[in-house]
Order: sequence, then C-alpha cells, then structure tokens
Amino acid sequence: MKNELGFTTYPIVPGHEVVGVVTQVGSKVKKFKVGDKVGVGCMVASCRQCDQCVDDLENYCAKSIPTYNGVDTDGTITYGGYSNIMVADEHFIIRWPETMPLDIGAPLLCAGITTYSAMKYYGLNEPGLHIGVVGLGGLGHMAFRFAKAFGMKVTVISTSINKKSEAIERFGVDSFIVSREPKEMQAAAGTLDGIIDTVAAVHPIEPLISLLKPHGKLVLFGVPDKPLELPVFPLLVGRKMVAGSLIGGVKETQEMIDFAAEHNVLPDVEVISMDYVNKAMERLAKGDVKYRFVIDVGKTLKAA
Repeated sequence: MKNELGFTTYPIVPGHEVVGVVTQVGSKVKKFKVGDKVGVGCMVASCRQCDQCVDDLENYCAKSIPTYNGVDTDGTITYGGYSNIMVADEHFIIRWPETMPLDIGAPLLCAGITTYSAMKYYGLNEPGLHIGVVGLGGLGHMAFRFAKAFGMKVTVISTSINKKSEAIERFGVDSFIVSREPKEMQAAAGTLDGIIDTVAAVHPIEPLISLLKPHGKLVLFGVPDKPLELPVFPLLVGRKMVAGSLIGGVKETQEMIDFAAEHNVLPDVEVISMDYVNKAMERLAKGDVKYRFVIDVGKTLKAA
C-alpha cells in the first residue's frame, strides 16, 4: 500500500485473505455451486503449463498473477478482496471447511499457508523437533500454532521481553529468548533444529544462525527494505542453511485449510468494520494488533 517495495500501481485495492459465499457460477464451473463457502488467497491465475504449475506449485510460476496489484490476462490491474463482489477462476478458489468460521479462519490463506508450506518443505514439521519462531506477530503466531499441531517444541525469539508472559502463559510456548540478551542467546546456542524468521525489518541474522544445531535451517519470510548481511563461516562449520519461502500452491493451500480445521489451528483476529480501516492502519503501524485485523466487508461495506 505504501509502495515500500517499489512496484505498487495506484489506485490499489488490497485484500488477499478473502473468504465469502458463492453467489453466482459460470456455465462451465464444476468445483463449486451457489451457497458454497470459499476462499481466495494470494493469487488468481498462473500459466497452468510450466513445470511449477504441473507440480501444483502455481505460486512459483513465472506468470502467476497476484490477487491485487497484478496485471491480469486482459491487461487490467487486479483488485483484491476489499470489495462486495469478487470474481475468480475456480482453480484458484479454496473450498472452505464447514467447521471453520469464515472470519477467524481468513488469515490462513496467506499467514497460514506461508508458514505451513515452509515448515513442510524444509522438514520442520516432524514431531519432537525444536523450532524457533522470530517475531510473535501475524505470521509468527501461525508458525507457533502449526508447530504445536505437528507435535514440536517451540521457542519464541523476540527483541523485547514484553511479549514473554503472553507467549508462555497464553500461547503455551516452551521457552522465550530475548535476542538482545547475550547470555540468553549463548545459553540457547546450538539447540534449534530450525528457525522461522517472520521479521520484515532489517536485523542481524548471525545471532540466529548461532542458535541452530548442525544442519539446521533458518527460513526467512520478511522482506526488509535493505539487504541483510549473510555471514558465511557460521554456515560452513555447521552445514547450516539460510532459505526463503512464499505461499503454497492451490493443492497445498487446500491441504493446509483442511489440516487447520481438523486440528483447530486458528489465528487470533480482531474483526473490524470497513469504516475502521484507517484507524486499523494507524494501529498496525504501532504494532497494536493481536494478531490479524479482519474486515467484515459483507456487513459493513456500503456498495455504491
């Protein structure tokens, strides 16, 4: 929205964790019918022919089209889910579990699949493993909840001690490390099988690498506005990995939603009205949200 990455096309209508009820279907639609509960995530199209698409990894297709701020096949700009009506290709629509609330579950379509997909791909979903989560925010609290559903031990790593009591008492994390405390970091050195780093601000990653066991994996999700420094020697001596990951493909997103419904993996949300959006943005800038705002478009947007 703020063009921090330099490629925003204005005017922009965001929204890529979209849930609702089908009101109309095209004549060739087979997957859905009117009245079905559905979701749309971060993408609405891909080439459907390349190796990535054939492997159900449409999110890594070079021609994938994001739900908003993308160029559609007809040359128009895609607009996201902050709307009373949305049209999408049935291939990119997710069937919503009957047991999952639409409002609470919505953030799973980005925050949920991003953490789930990375943990599965990098083997950080095995019971008994010890994983670290950097940042207890929108993505971080989803990583923790999936890790617990997988049967893993979880340590939250934060720059501030302010979230410690909440992390341990409310979320039940196994341990909490303040990254600015050298003694705490030193005591935890070499204890983690993997780390999910959700922080989008520029931050040092060498201290995080030190927490990994040999063969450990540090997976980055955040997109800082400046490059991070990558120390090589700590990677060599432990055969450690620094990697990245995006969302998942359609098949995996459906798998994630079904898993979340079965294991009651849900985000913490605050449901707001459309006329509260500007206030929500102010609060978001201050970090004053636990841990996702969800806009009730259906009940509060006044269609022109």
